Amino acid sequence: MIQVAQILFILSVLVILHEFGHYIAAKIFKVRVEKFYLFMDAGFSLVKKKIGETEWGIGWLPIGGYVKLSGMIDESMDVEQMNSEPEEWEFRAKPAWQRLIIMLGGIIVNILLAWFIYLIMFSTVGQKYVSTEAMQKNGLSFGEVGKSVGFKDGDRILSVDGKLQPKFNWMIIDVLLSDKIEIERDGKKIELDLTEEQKGEIISKEGKGFAYPRVTNAIIDSLSSANSINSGFKKEDLIVGINGQKVPFYDQLSGELEKNKNDSITIDILRNGNALSIKTLVDKEGKIGFRPTFKDSTDYLINNKLSIGDAVPAAAKEAWQLLVYNVKQFKLILSPKTEAYKQVKSPVGIARILPDEWNWEFIWNFTALFSIGLAFINLLPIPGLDGGHALFTIVEMITGKTLSVKAAERVQTFGMIILLTLMALTFGKDIYQLIVDKLF
Repeated sequence: MIQVAQILFILSVLVILHEFGHYIAAKIFKVRVEKFYLFMDAGFSLVKKKIGETEWGIGWLPIGGYVKLSGMIDESMDVEQMNSEPEEWEFRAKPAWQRLIIMLGGIIVNILLAWFIYLIMFSTVGQKYVSTEAMQKNGLSFGEVGKSVGFKDGDRILSVDGKLQPKFNWMIIDVLLSDKIEIERDGKKIELDLTEEQKGEIISKEGKGFAYPRVTNAIIDSLSSANSINSGFKKEDLIVGINGQKVPFYDQLSGELEKNKNDSITIDILRNGNALSIKTLVDKEGKIGFRPTFKDSTDYLINNKLSIGDAVPAAAKEAWQLLVYNVKQFKLILSPKTEAYKQVKSPVGIARILPDEWNWEFIWNFTALFSIGLAFINLLPIPGLDGGHALFTIVEMITGKTLSVKAAERVQTFGMIILLTLMALTFGKDIYQLIVDKLF
């Protein structure tokens, strides 16, 4: 329920402020706003109240919201008013430049919201990010897919397309969007080029977690089987070798255990500074019955608390970089070979990846991230989205010609079919996955 509450809160904030951007621009140019809705009221409303000329309400379907402007063909598909001469308060009666600003009002507010959230966060809790330098101090470790596409444990990423991103989570995205990756392996520089298919493998099977810090040794945190207890292991034992071979890194330990499934091995440990050797059995899954403890992820965290003056440009840069990353990721989604489109999530899917505890810092950071994503999606020149309306308005400003009512109705219908189909597919996929996970 906490996850559901979080996604509803985030969606409510984003939708209300996005639609307020359209609303305030419309009011500035004296366009009548007939409706202002949080969520869609297909068939009926949960709550509605008319104040002045505007009906304010909450719909039952949490997939967005809208403002209905007089004299505009929008998602309501109300074309009756278009058969009469335009009134001065109608959208269609306003100059093209004013209509363009009204259409872009929601997008502008979304970008400003992200900037404002980052401004507040950077100047209060600080500008936090996971350091690329700290994460790969000992090199990186990779999952099976990462290794299959050419990476090896111990590799350090020197640059991606000629640059090194200091923020590790963004650096991993850079790798998936890259044309050329330069890595250091055993003291030598080599170049790695990933194919679209290889990127798709990483995205579908391991995602951003395909690379992680290479941790030194393994300290036993807890014993999880009778085998480890009977063998004589104790908490805080430091594993340093297997069968006389040193394993300074945990991935080397895992690799050796994998090679010795269903076999006996000798584990070399340090206990209170004393060297010991313990003979034990590796099970069929390559495990020996204990869980190691690793360096806490917060040890890789950088936190720069900025003054208001420094936070203003830093927040603007953060919002801009997020918008750029949305553009790059969209190119990845459009590439059929990566099959990245399968990873696109509806609010149902997004809710499932949210934490099950209420954390305001996480929520506001996620809201800023989501706000930029919403701005980008609405910029797309698809009929039915703000970007589609804006595109036709720009064409009108250049050519001096407007779409006929009939053509505008057809374009809007086509756009709505596209959007509803995409929503049905993403919602259907996420709901199906939810059911499968619950049953199996």
